Amino acid sequence: MARSITGQPVNTSIRKLAFFVAAAVSGVSVPAFAADNTTTKEDTITVSSTAPQESSWGPAATIAARQSATGTKTDTPIEKVPQSISVVTAEEMALHQPRSVKEALSYTPGVAVGTRGASNTYDYLVIRGFAADGQSQNNYLDGMKMQGNFYNDAVVDPYMLERAEIMRGPVSVLYGKSSPGGLLNMVSKRPTTEPLKEIQFKMGTNSLFQTGFDFSDALDDDGVYSYRLTGLARSANAQQEGAEEQRYTIAPSFSWRPDDKTNFTFLSYFQNEPETGYYGWLPKEGTVEPLPNGDRLSTDFNEGAKNNTYSRNEKMVGYSFDHEFNDTFAVRQNLRYAQVKVSQNSVYGYGMCSDPLYTGDPANGPCATIAPSEWGHTLTRRYVDDYEKLENFAVDTQLQSTFATGSVDHTLLTGVDFMRMRNDINSWFGWAGSVASSDINDLDRSDFDFGAHPGPGKAYRVLNKQKQTGVYVQDQAQWDKVLVTLGGRYDWAEQDSLDREEDVQHSRNDNEFTWRGGVNYLFDNGVTPYFSYSESFEPASTVGQNGSIFAPSKGKQYEAGVKYVPEDRPVVLTGAVYQLTKTNNLMADPAGSFFSVEGGEIRARGVEVEAKAALSASVNVVGSYTYTEAEYTTDTNYKGNTPAQVPKHMASLWADYTFFDGALSGLTLGTGGRFTGSSYGDPANSFKVGSYTVVDALVRYDLARVGMAGSNVAVHVNNLFDREYVASCFNTYGCFWGAERQVVATATFRF
Repeated sequence: MARSITGQPVNTSIRKLAFFVAAAVSGVSVPAFAADNTTTKEDTITVSSTAPQESSWGPAATIAARQSATGTKTDTPIEKVPQSISVVTAEEMALHQPRSVKEALSYTPGVAVGTRGASNTYDYLVIRGFAADGQSQNNYLDGMKMQGNFYNDAVVDPYMLERAEIMRGPVSVLYGKSSPGGLLNMVSKRPTTEPLKEIQFKMGTNSLFQTGFDFSDALDDDGVYSYRLTGLARSANAQQEGAEEQRYTIAPSFSWRPDDKTNFTFLSYFQNEPETGYYGWLPKEGTVEPLPNGDRLSTDFNEGAKNNTYSRNEKMVGYSFDHEFNDTFAVRQNLRYAQVKVSQNSVYGYGMCSDPLYTGDPANGPCATIAPSEWGHTLTRRYVDDYEKLENFAVDTQLQSTFATGSVDHTLLTGVDFMRMRNDINSWFGWAGSVASSDINDLDRSDFDFGAHPGPGKAYRVLNKQKQTGVYVQDQAQWDKVLVTLGGRYDWAEQDSLDREEDVQHSRNDNEFTWRGGVNYLFDNGVTPYFSYSESFEPASTVGQNGSIFAPSKGKQYEAGVKYVPEDRPVVLTGAVYQLTKTNNLMADPAGSFFSVEGGEIRARGVEVEAKAALSASVNVVGSYTYTEAEYTTDTNYKGNTPAQVPKHMASLWADYTFFDGALSGLTLGTGGRFTGSSYGDPANSFKVGSYTVVDALVRYDLARVGMAGSNVAVHVNNLFDREYVASCFNTYGCFWGAERQVVATATFRF
């Protein structure tokens, strides 16, 4: 059997993984409690060396995952990855019961999750001060990018996941084109050969009703065939008045394991969202700053029309295959086809009349008929009528070779991946007709006739295509306590955009080489210092004055850190310092044209600390601190400024305690706080969004005490004290209220 750099099996069969929890009882004192929520008394948690190894593609026994494949594409202990990684396990998500994946990352360092406030329409993240180009997501599922375009980005419900992982810093050496800040990689739930039968019910604020189910088992006595069927249905009102959320999801999967060396798993995901919720924004007046009358808008204020709609439909099918030829060679292939359709009719705010930068010429724009004395409380609005159909195909094939040269052990990974995306956009953008400007204190929210396309506007009918082929190689070479990771990749990236309205086509081909090098020193006590250098590239999506698509931006990072992962305890402590630079950033034309030019630069420097520990069977602790200093180091207008939506300080701390004795036996109490420091609200740094702290709480009772092992009832409260805050702003016209207090009762039954 092929071996990893740890000497452990590289590919543990899923059948063996399914027995992990049961087998761990003999060698790990707490996983029996962690796996089925049965309250069993243990003073400390110790991990025996004879317990089966955790898999990067399977469950973790506690909140402290010890393995990850996101940073190397191999099953590697976290301390042996020469970059910063955070893993949110299914166990941790069960504690917090997040509504979205970005909510699941609320206690993770280096990640700003408030870029859209209370809205969960998309999982937009700012990592180490950088968002993906064009405000699209930089999210991956099972190691393959969920390539989005324009308004068309797929999302995955956290209930369908085994884990959500954040890889910070440039990652192009493994994944090709990517944001320099890092990526989110999600790992799907997969079939088990041990019976799993779970039904879950939720009720909560904003008329939340949800039911979910998760079933898995072997189909034969030998466990050669197994299945998993996970699904949910959810309905709720969004925080903003008149907006609704509906989601229906099902994820069938099937595994075939004819022997210990071969595993084929079919994976699929189908999700229909007739309403994705609120997706708008508000001006700084009335949110960050008061209106002329001294008031602020309510946190449920909705600037759209009553008949705004936003729907999305996702279909994804694919597979994961791995086979070990012998002790040296193993092959893996992941493949997925996805189709995503979005449709929206939305009236949205576009700044106050007192903000001429966003309302156009006051003499001819939507404020022309409004007296200047009324501008301070008159909101301009635009609308979009949009339909998009995106198709995405991705395949990643890897050969893993495990061998030794003298006293140096090697895990050599060679691979080739391919991605093709096509998004057909049929949209119309315009000023919102007779309600293009309206008194924000008495806003006209009547139904809007989107189909008539009233008022000035323009069609946007574009066919966007992207293609990427990458060849990569990576060697993890370990000599005694020294581990060197060295990798390189060459990409062929193609873009093509056909403007059907103007009958104009823009194309660009880029060939890019990126590499990463890192060294780790593995002390016997679990302490591992490391240093690394990594690169990324990210193609642009806009054109310059000459009609050509801009060259890609590039990222370069130096990172040093230390990780503490003791062998005998479920504890993961990490700390990192870094300098990350994005070059060839787009900036304003010095000549004053409406087009951008290349050559800008943004630099981010920071410190990140994270702790995840199951200190005992009773106590879990999660904590983090983030310091980010980001700056436009080269820019036409913004040199010396800080990018918007990048707080300098963030911190979080969570702890929960489970009682095993006395009258409170079976009760879990948890609480945590999340602090986000102030951030600038626009690239010009003309105003700031204030800092805020919110407190969360949990009360859970294990029903094993009443004969229902594995089942529990719980109440989760986010923003316990109902703190009113602005989560972030990306410009003077685009601000977002944070989430109000949410109280959710959850009942989970296993049988």
